[in-house]
Amino acid sequence: MSDKPLDRRHPAHGVSLNLQGPTIVFLTVCSKNRVPWIADHEIHRILREVWTQSTAWLVGDYVLMPGHLHLFAAPTQAEITLDNWVRYWKSQFTRLGGNPNHRWLRDHWDTRLRSIESFGEKWEYVRNNPVRKGLVEDPDDWPFQGQIHRLVW
Repeated sequence: MSDKPLDRRHPAHGVSLNLQGPTIVFLTVCSKNRVPWIADHEIHRILREVWTQSTAWLVGDYVLMPGHLHLFAAPTQAEITLDNWVRYWKSQFTRLGGNPNHRWLRDHWDTRLRSIESFGEKWEYVRNNPVRKGLVEDPDDWPFQGQIHRLVW
């Protein structure tokens, strides 16, 4: 074992699948330099299209913020890693979006959720992001959120 401290500037990756129950991952993806282009109706439409077609992982609930997005996802194909799926849908978005100024940060943050309680806590945090940022008063008023698939525990 190394005495070198962990490098926390870059997230650790590699979601281990839960063989005893569902695997649901909480994922955060940022725009490059947090440039605020993600919370947009056309971006929302394209992301929904890409996520609907990128079925190696199913997107459940999600919230788009100006400079980042949060989503919950579950695998459908164990042989396709979360990292590969994220790279794939980012490339599909870029192909369909066509705006060279809409660039993703290369990396992402992911956490496998351990329980339905963990999911509930994360979802409340995520859905209240627009309220905390002063973008809306009620989280239900934020137009850049939704659900593609219902992820079941």
